[in-house]
Amino acid sequence: MSDRTITAADIGSAATPPAADSPHIDAGDAGYSKDLKSRHINMIAIGGAIGTGLFLGAGGRLAGAGPSLAIAYAVCGVFAFFVVRALGELVLYRPSSGAFVSYAREFMGEKGAYTAGWLYFLNWSTTAVADITAAATYAHFWAMFSDIPQWVLALIALAVVLTANLISVRYFGEMEFWFAIIKVAALVSFMCVGIFLIVTQHDVGGHTPGLHTITENGGLFPSGVLPMLMVVQGVVFAYASVELCGVAAGEIKNPEKIMPKAINSIMWRVGLFYVGSVVLLALLLPYTAYSGDESPFVTVFDKLGIPGAAGVMNLVVLTAALSSLNSGLYSTGRILRSMSMAGSAPKFTGLMNKGQVPYGGILLTAAFGVLGVGLNFVMPGQAFEIVLNLASIGILGTWAMIMICSLLFWRRSQDGRVTRPGYKLPWAPYTQIVTLFFLASVLVLMWLGGGVGRATVYCLPLIAAALVGGWYLVRGRVMALTAQRRTEEV
Repeated sequence: MSDRTITAADIGSAATPPAADSPHIDAGDAGYSKDLKSRHINMIAIGGAIGTGLFLGAGGRLAGAGPSLAIAYAVCGVFAFFVVRALGELVLYRPSSGAFVSYAREFMGEKGAYTAGWLYFLNWSTTAVADITAAATYAHFWAMFSDIPQWVLALIALAVVLTANLISVRYFGEMEFWFAIIKVAALVSFMCVGIFLIVTQHDVGGHTPGLHTITENGGLFPSGVLPMLMVVQGVVFAYASVELCGVAAGEIKNPEKIMPKAINSIMWRVGLFYVGSVVLLALLLPYTAYSGDESPFVTVFDKLGIPGAAGVMNLVVLTAALSSLNSGLYSTGRILRSMSMAGSAPKFTGLMNKGQVPYGGILLTAAFGVLGVGLNFVMPGQAFEIVLNLASIGILGTWAMIMICSLLFWRRSQDGRVTRPGYKLPWAPYTQIVTLFFLASVLVLMWLGGGVGRATVYCLPLIAAALVGGWYLVRGRVMALTAQRRTEEV
């Protein structure tokens, strides 16, 4: 038995049993209510694939890369699917609220779990800042909020979502369910309207939509191929949180039935909602009509002149930002609890309230959101772009750790030490290797893009140094807990 294993008696009946051939059990899985249902997981998977990156970020990326943005979304979507499919295989092998942190602990040891967890925290703590920044930006669309400082609106958004997240996982599930319903309904409505406008050649802000909108404005690559490559980093950010359904699997009763269906549906959702929406946006208006200051969907409805339509769509994209923030607080709370039980995160992040919610980790992420409120006060115009790049580093690191765990899991299956479930990542191990190469190439593109992206890449040594320094701070506690578990097992 692995020296990272703890006994079932230590976990209690609340823990999910591991696979028959897997002795590994995660202490962080104990105490959860298992209150998430199939409809919650399915809509969480949708919500994870549709977020702020599409609703707000697509405007600026369309303005920079033109219609070729659809290609970038399609390519990145394929790799996002590989990542979540790899995580899905691990979930079916052994469901855990610690998700990839728990798998990193099993296959890479405590150092691997520590690295995976804190990279994920970097992702979501900075994404939380991006989300509250986006929410404040959306709120300024309405005249009644235009005079309220951006940082005040950001603080209000954080307070509302934090309160709901701390009550219980059922509240999180219901909130995310309805957030996802709103996002999907809005995108379906937009796509129906967009197709109608194109088919009927209806005027959109003085422009007749159609294929000529692309061909007469520089074609698919109006500024060349390079701008499309430069926006890949932002497109990867748009797919952040597709891995959320893997974290949520630890709080459902029958993941082996629910997870494959939810994960498999991500691929067609990506094709329909991301690629389809961007294609329609490019056909409706010249790419120069869009900007990073406004959601591209709001731009279209504003051009149509339909009373209240732009306001309704702005409400939807505000919902998307709050949904992403909601997901970030949820997932980091679970991940940090798994780490805390192993000694690699502060003890208070392992605390749970009466609603069986790990409130310590949620509050830590929210604290970084408060720092984001400060960033909105100091640099309201650049806050989103700064945290977007830092979040992308966390996303790339998290996805890389998932694929490395998947690769190590595949290798153990070849040795006969574990048995792969029926739900497998296709074309392993080549899928993992190609995905890791893609993630490394995104870093290179960030550096080539210059500006904030290059500065972010230069921060990598600082992030690495912080991880190394942090490990030496927690190493003693991690080793002590490991030794204690060894003694209890004997």
